[in-house]
Amino acid sequence: MESAQERGLDGRDGLDGRNDGAAGPATRAAGTGATLELLVHGVGGATPEHMLDDPRTVRVSGDDTAAVFRRADDVDAEDRPAGRESGDRRPVPEAYVWCNLTSGNGARALWLLLLPFMVANLAHWMRPSARDRAATIRLYGLLVRLVGLSLTVLLVAAACEVALDLTAWQCAGTRACAERHTWLGFLSPTASGDGWWSPPGRRLALASLVPAALVGLLWYLSRRTWSAYESEQPLVRESDEHARSALGRPGFWYGRRLVARLRGAHTAAGLLTVAAAVVQAAARHDREAGGPAVLETLGRALEVALVLAAAAVVVVVCRRGRSEKHLDREIDASFVRHLPLASLVLLALTLVYACWDRPAWESAGRLPGDAAFGGLALAQGLLVIVLAVVAHLLYRSDPDPRTAMRGLAGPAVAMLACALGGVMSGGVSQRVADWLDGTRASLSGPPVVLTWQASVIPALLVVLVLLAGWQASRTLRLARAERAVVERDYAGEAKDPDRTRRIARTRAMATLTDRGPLFIAAVSAVSLILGTGALVGAMATDKTPGAAARHTHPFVHGAADTSQALGSWLVGFGFILFVTLGRRAYKDMSARRTVGVLWDVGTFWPRAAHPFSPPCYAERAVPDLTWRITTWTRTTGGRLVISGHSQGSVLAAAAAWQLTPAVRSRVALLTYGSPLERLYGRWFPAHFGPASLAALHEEVDCWRNLYRLTDPIGGPVRVSAGDGPQVDCEPMRDPMAHARSDLHPLPAPILGHSDYQADPTFDRERGHLLDRLGPGLPAQRPGDPPGPAGLR
Repeated sequence: MESAQERGLDGRDGLDGRNDGAAGPATRAAGTGATLELLVHGVGGATPEHMLDDPRTVRVSGDDTAAVFRRADDVDAEDRPAGRESGDRRPVPEAYVWCNLTSGNGARALWLLLLPFMVANLAHWMRPSARDRAATIRLYGLLVRLVGLSLTVLLVAAACEVALDLTAWQCAGTRACAERHTWLGFLSPTASGDGWWSPPGRRLALASLVPAALVGLLWYLSRRTWSAYESEQPLVRESDEHARSALGRPGFWYGRRLVARLRGAHTAAGLLTVAAAVVQAAARHDREAGGPAVLETLGRALEVALVLAAAAVVVVVCRRGRSEKHLDREIDASFVRHLPLASLVLLALTLVYACWDRPAWESAGRLPGDAAFGGLALAQGLLVIVLAVVAHLLYRSDPDPRTAMRGLAGPAVAMLACALGGVMSGGVSQRVADWLDGTRASLSGPPVVLTWQASVIPALLVVLVLLAGWQASRTLRLARAERAVVERDYAGEAKDPDRTRRIARTRAMATLTDRGPLFIAAVSAVSLILGTGALVGAMATDKTPGAAARHTHPFVHGAADTSQALGSWLVGFGFILFVTLGRRAYKDMSARRTVGVLWDVGTFWPRAAHPFSPPCYAERAVPDLTWRITTWTRTTGGRLVISGHSQGSVLAAAAAWQLTPAVRSRVALLTYGSPLERLYGRWFPAHFGPASLAALHEEVDCWRNLYRLTDPIGGPVRVSAGDGPQVDCEPMRDPMAHARSDLHPLPAPILGHSDYQADPTFDRERGHLLDRLGPGLPAQRPGDPPGPAGLR
């Protein structure tokens, strides 16, 4: 964990350890009618010095991972009812800094390897909003969990392909390969004679420890990150049966039971995959070679046991999903908790069976992995198709034209997760095969399915280039049309044609975000089509290299070979680039923050479909904000503005949903550069759709939203307020001046997504919110009950 000095944070407590509770310095207040502005930063992180515009900051609550900071001069602001300074009626600013939850130490860079799991988890939360479709909603969640389970099996299968097939079976069993890699000498029967580890079964047993260790590492990381980030319990309050948004339910940000259940099931699935890879090779030899009957019987018994254990894993994954109506602190039955241990015992029995002496057994060709990888690809494709049907049914029950891809965003993203998993698996296998064999072609190489999957990469890249070119052309046309609008917006000011073109181009580029669904839809559809073609091509190809060439036209055969070679190279290059980025992010803080932006967006949601995805920072951040807001308003009776920028506005909204009505009446919400509707409302309609945002406005009546036309992330929330005050302000001018003038002698910058506080509109709208909240209330007296209604 980084120190406060390394992050540029002032680690001084400033309160001599007296503020361990969430109330901070406010515990000394006594009904002063104080006002507080709680600032929540967005993606990429920020330092408290920057957020508070003061080099002297003090941590008043929290730790090195996430904390609340104040200016040193404002620590005792509640004790001065006349304001921090004479005549200063602005709210006391506080900064909630949560960037270390996603981009703190170098270990975060390793989360890049969990990218397919994170994408699959996002698909769970992208389901369309629906009315009276509880069974269909449960089916949607079940299908996404099965997709997540298939990704775990695919990852472990790829590790088995590298360790068992390419290394222990092919390379160690080939004289030329074993001589080039002397570290395999003790495994090779040609290099070390009759060594104990030379028989194929013992080689496979030893190599299986590598994927088994990978499964153990994933289990450890999932358990450790849950304890470090997601185990914070939210405020205990009564269940709200009439909550109009799931984010307002007491147990939404506490998914301990489901994460533990899925962690056990996925760990067991990984161990069973390793056991299946070992037992399949040994049992096939025993059946074909006509060995001792006891070995053949034992092999069949182990195969049956593996099938039964796999069925148990599927049953556990198919059980009920998240429980959100209350804090679920219970744990599952011992059968679920002991499933990983039973799978580990079964793996140990499999290794003992494989180590049995078989004198006539020699390794040749490749292990039977084609059927396994082909079956996984087929199962994933079928799951995505069925998921698309279910999503369409949900969308039809409550259609909304603003919903991304007409409700098919979840299936499309699930398809991308499967494609990422396939590319990473193929890339690792191909690179290891090339490293072991070089250019000698003495090894059979990875399964044909992985080779065919690599062959579709060039075609996919061509589609992406064409799509990017079309989007660029459309953006240029939009920029030209926007020039006239810019001229009207700055009517009466001196004009600069270059400046006009720059502003128009920035506005046009900002609209690319709104065309994101089209890009994702195209990539997902092409991936599904090309993946199907690759699977069919692999099934039609004989295992003997070059056998299919006799039945195809020379041009077609040459094009296929070229595509496969180029795709293999591109996959390998992409994997190397991926690893390089992870290493750079591990060592470089700036690169780590760039990678952290990806997690800021992707890990907002709890782990509901895959337990090995990166941890959800909101399960720490939202309870932090809820505790701070509740305790401060309770002890001071003052007014509070939650001021959220970008992703911070999403955290602020989630925290507002968790507040009780008594606390919410003292709170105003100010969002700026907010993706609440533009991104979250379109991609996650079940939780941030029009109905949910309208309910948030009714529950938090004092809400204003600021945005700019040059902002590629933030936008209007599109909430209809009826006769009351509108939520969305008019778009803020950006830049504030078109050309140089007496008031702006230097060119005003185009701010886009940053520095919303620099506009006078910000202070004005914040003042209006505080005026609407009214005067402060008396603080809680020492003998009063411990909290507002609904708190226990």
